[in-house]
Amino acid sequence: MTAMDSREKSSADDVLMVAIIGSGPAGLSAASRAAELQASHVLLEAENHASDTIHKYQKGKHVMAEPSVLPLQSGMSFSAGKREAVLDTWNRQLEEQGVNIRYGCRAAAIARGDDGIFTISCENGSEVRARNVVLGIGLQGNIRKLGVPGENLEQVQYTVRDPEEYEGETIIVVGAGDAAIENALALSRQNRVILINKDEEFARCKEGNLALILAAGKDGSVEIRYGARTVKVEDTGSPDQPLLYVAKTPTGEESIPCHRVVARLGASPPRKLVESFGIRFPNNDPNAVPALSGTYESSLPGLYIVGALGGYPLIKQAMNQGNEVVSTIMGMAVVPADELLIKSRLGNFRREYTVSEALSVIQHCVPLFEGMTALQMRDLMLESSILIPAAGDIIFRKNDYTNSFLSIVEGSVEVEVFDANGQASWIHLRRGQFFGEMGLISGRRRSATVRAGEDCVLLETPRRLMLKLIASIEDVRKQIDEVFLRRAISTYVGPNLYLAEIGQLMEGGVEVRRYASNEIVFNEGDEPDALYLIRRGSVTVSKKVAGHDVVLSYVSAGNYVGEMALLNDIPRTATVQATVQTEMLLLKAENFKRVLAGNPEWRAEMDARFLQRVESNVKREQQQSGGSDIIRFLMGQGLGEGTDVLLIDESLCIQCNNCETACAETHEGMSRLNRAAGPSFRNIHVPTSCRHCEHPHCMKDCPPDAIRRSDAGEVFISDACIGCGNCERNCPYGVIQMRAPAPQTGKTGLLAWLVFGIGEGPGEKVAVYDPNQPKKAVKCDMCKDQKGGAACVRACPTGAAIRVAPERFMDFEIDS
Repeated sequence: MTAMDSREKSSADDVLMVAIIGSGPAGLSAASRAAELQASHVLLEAENHASDTIHKYQKGKHVMAEPSVLPLQSGMSFSAGKREAVLDTWNRQLEEQGVNIRYGCRAAAIARGDDGIFTISCENGSEVRARNVVLGIGLQGNIRKLGVPGENLEQVQYTVRDPEEYEGETIIVVGAGDAAIENALALSRQNRVILINKDEEFARCKEGNLALILAAGKDGSVEIRYGARTVKVEDTGSPDQPLLYVAKTPTGEESIPCHRVVARLGASPPRKLVESFGIRFPNNDPNAVPALSGTYESSLPGLYIVGALGGYPLIKQAMNQGNEVVSTIMGMAVVPADELLIKSRLGNFRREYTVSEALSVIQHCVPLFEGMTALQMRDLMLESSILIPAAGDIIFRKNDYTNSFLSIVEGSVEVEVFDANGQASWIHLRRGQFFGEMGLISGRRRSATVRAGEDCVLLETPRRLMLKLIASIEDVRKQIDEVFLRRAISTYVGPNLYLAEIGQLMEGGVEVRRYASNEIVFNEGDEPDALYLIRRGSVTVSKKVAGHDVVLSYVSAGNYVGEMALLNDIPRTATVQATVQTEMLLLKAENFKRVLAGNPEWRAEMDARFLQRVESNVKREQQQSGGSDIIRFLMGQGLGEGTDVLLIDESLCIQCNNCETACAETHEGMSRLNRAAGPSFRNIHVPTSCRHCEHPHCMKDCPPDAIRRSDAGEVFISDACIGCGNCERNCPYGVIQMRAPAPQTGKTGLLAWLVFGIGEGPGEKVAVYDPNQPKKAVKCDMCKDQKGGAACVRACPTGAAIRVAPERFMDFEIDS
């Protein structure tokens, strides 16, 4: 006898305390709690089995129990394990706990009467009346597609039931979430799998899946393409490999013949259905979740939403919510599972308030978060921290390399700015505003010094979480993009422009364009269409001189190109080419010209900058004697994304190897550079040494977050390293090694040996490594803790070794 058979006793006229729609993890937990409290209830399930979401997982899938820090508060058991075991446990407990579940009952309509009673009409003609409704229907029916030509081809699929059905194929998996990773891993056992991640890291998956996919990428069982976007899928007509998958990658367009494409891009809320029930959404974003209170109640009193539909796809979170919502309905005091964790994050901020009240204050004070639900705010606070600095305290300094994002909850901060004449002043940012977005997006140093004002309270959010919010909440992305653009225009394009004029420059929207490494942004002779503001990456500017390309300048993020043709209304005078993956914001030519015509002072400033660039370009052309080839060589080695690059002038180098020796002496006998390795062009040599990239590849997907950037810019590896090797795999330049720690030799310093002959010389005692010790990652840290800077440069007797920022490549070229 089933639970439905034994408990379907009430007539359609009975008014239940609670009707639960959907038997996913949240619905099951809610029904379990209702049964435990002996509340009259029913659990309506559209299919003929419980938990259809888990039921549709791929065969043998390992179901994870995250977030690991949260305890499970539910009458239904759950722990990590195989899909089949999880379902068996739940089905057994449905019987044991006496849950009143009705299968084959798909809710078609929900109406709330004047008496507050809900009537649920099902597609099979049955009706249920209840005082409260818990909606836990999930998102399965609204799968997102590729959105490109070929998305509906027969071999393009959006789910995988049994990975063992496929063997010996080339399969493209598109996505960076848990479903995509799990499909890629399962399919890779007997197929060639290429995983397409449009981002530069895996920011949205569970920690367990993160470790697994990075390990698979390292051992080659799954090929990973970062920063890649689908362009189209074509039918080749070939029975061997019927599809051609085309993607735009950081290095250009890539076409991959394959057997099938599996796109796991998540799902959107079933908005029309939910709105038909009378539930409101906070905005028009198609990915928005319904507006919910801290107790999961929707805009329709008495109707609650839990689980994925409310923005919580993780099983443990959904089960906790199901348990809590029924307790709330029954009038019981509820302490959310995350309460104590969030309380610790809030620190001394509004200690007299409950967590919900304090979060409500933050959300009210910071408009950026207004579109988020109370539950999303709890998630945000789990990883963020409240800062309460004293007036005058420095939050960060100009040229620091910190990258957290800060919102002003109370009080103000002061930002140091400089006018066109270099005069400094301080401007105020007040409650509700945010800062730190320029370093977050561009990866460059902080563009200004910021200090705390009176009564300052800040919410500091880590980079990884902000990137996740930008990717998943459209309203957050739009607000950050707009503020970034306004501030970038004010900082780099027109420091003295009025807000209204900046608004005019942005009229009609601002186009965002992305360019792969070495892709042409525009060519010499093209008609000018816009002013190009570099939000991320860098470019070279070159022109033809006597049939030869001359590199005139290197321009990095935060600067702009393309103004020369606009100022004089002439065709482009130079070619601009991306050196690395680059993102540009385009200010329309007509807007630029209109504001320029109405502001004579700004016109004079732009003309002065124009003349400076012309003089610099003329000088470059006159001094050109093959130097542009050197610049192109350096850019070709990926140095455009570096911030501090070690170069060796081979005309001065005597191959004494003091640079390597000094590095080893400074780092426990372990050199972090290889002088002889690396390419050369003419007299310029690029040894194998860390470039301290703007957006360090090695930082991607570091499980213990052990790779950090100091305020001065050095990228270093902390003692938290667990030796997983992800950084070694992610670094495209081969500058990270996995090494066991060397024993202390007790040697004196290199300089003592060089100057006074004290101690053992280089190579006189070789450090012995214990093969049984676990290996950890090591790389150049630019001797960040050493006075005088990098030991490799200090130890060079001829001055052949120098460290230089890419912005100085042009100067270095002239000097050389």
